[in-house]
Amino acid sequence: MEDLQQTIKKEVSIKGVGLHTGKKVNLTFKPNLPDAGVVFKRIDVSEKPIIRANLSKVIPPDKKLRRTSIGRNGLEIHTIEHVMAALSALKIDNILIEIDNEELPGLDGSTLPFVKILNDAGIKQQNIFRKSVSINSPIWVREDDAIIIGLPDDKFTVSYTLDYNNSYMSAQYIKYSGLNNNFVKEIAHSRTFCLEEEVEKLKKMGLGKGANYTNTVVISKNGLINNEFRCDNEFARHKVLDLIGDLYLLGNQINGYIVALKSGHYLNIKFLRKLERQQERIDRGGISAPSVISETEGEELDIRAIHKVLPHRYPFLLVDKIIKLEDKYAIGIKNVTINEHFFQGHFPGRPVMPGVLIIEAMAQVAGVLMLSKPENHGKMAYFMSIDKVKFRKTVLPGDRLRLEVNIIKVKTKTGQVYTKALVGDQIVAEANLMFALVDG
Repeated sequence: MEDLQQTIKKEVSIKGVGLHTGKKVNLTFKPNLPDAGVVFKRIDVSEKPIIRANLSKVIPPDKKLRRTSIGRNGLEIHTIEHVMAALSALKIDNILIEIDNEELPGLDGSTLPFVKILNDAGIKQQNIFRKSVSINSPIWVREDDAIIIGLPDDKFTVSYTLDYNNSYMSAQYIKYSGLNNNFVKEIAHSRTFCLEEEVEKLKKMGLGKGANYTNTVVISKNGLINNEFRCDNEFARHKVLDLIGDLYLLGNQINGYIVALKSGHYLNIKFLRKLERQQERIDRGGISAPSVISETEGEELDIRAIHKVLPHRYPFLLVDKIIKLEDKYAIGIKNVTINEHFFQGHFPGRPVMPGVLIIEAMAQVAGVLMLSKPENHGKMAYFMSIDKVKFRKTVLPGDRLRLEVNIIKVKTKTGQVYTKALVGDQIVAEANLMFALVDG
């Protein structure tokens, strides 16, 4: 069952001091419309500009160290990762966050206060499905001895290994699964931290002006300074918190197994950009199912309806209409004319429709059939294999191709069909096609 998008039920506010700027700041969380995403509004500026929390607005982490920042037209908002992690864990897709300064409050150094205030606001469902991104094939990014690897999986899991090669800070490891709904118990209360030897350096860089031993765990060679651990492996848990917050800048739920070693904001954003590029290639390369398709089984789909299902356009849209669409059977029509672009170079003296384009036309009808099924709405279809291909007769200008598709088998992640193309009552080509069905 697909999840619906969510926002909060009522307006709530929280205030504090920025961890790095030391400036007082007030936040107000407000409900937002479906598909609006996470939106910040700088109400301390006369124009009250909007800055969306997405990857395109991220300031390169090497320019704003030890935090995740977004900006637009010279205006910036810093240290958003903790609130983004809370929104991700609570599955809040759409929210307006009004802020009257340049940095979010550090609070106790964890995301727990944000989780509590958002739960106080209440969460309500909206009438649009949540979007998700699936890691389609292994990807990785690396910087020196830090690395993040993303592997395909049907759920979100992250494992993190922290190792500073420091004599007074042992290596830590944590594995977290988003399916367990244990974010509050396992991750939310973990706090930001630093080594004692880093403190003076950070201050000289103008950072940590709002940090203290309450909101930042400082560790020296003798152990924690004026503090106690809240849990085992607290530092690794906080790294997972930061990673979850950074990943939510993609604006979607992520399905995949993420393995991280010694990564921070810089590598998190680098990984996210690579995942975004992978998703763009997927979006461009597949047939995408709409959220809703014609409910009138058996009736025709004209070219406008086909445009809602297939991403193809001239000259690569090879189906003129669907004249039958049933549960396991579809018929499409392709009128072959002398004006087809491929006749200019494919035996122009004796025009013949290329066989591969006949296969493509059959595949397009198959895509419409499979993606019209309610359980496949929102998915995308990709070629996996072609088998038992036979070309029996040539197709010439003036022919009317009748493209028939029968579903052989459809599972959750794959679909197999038998297709044939006819001119009149004669079969001109046939093949078995297999598709991968993935979340769109």
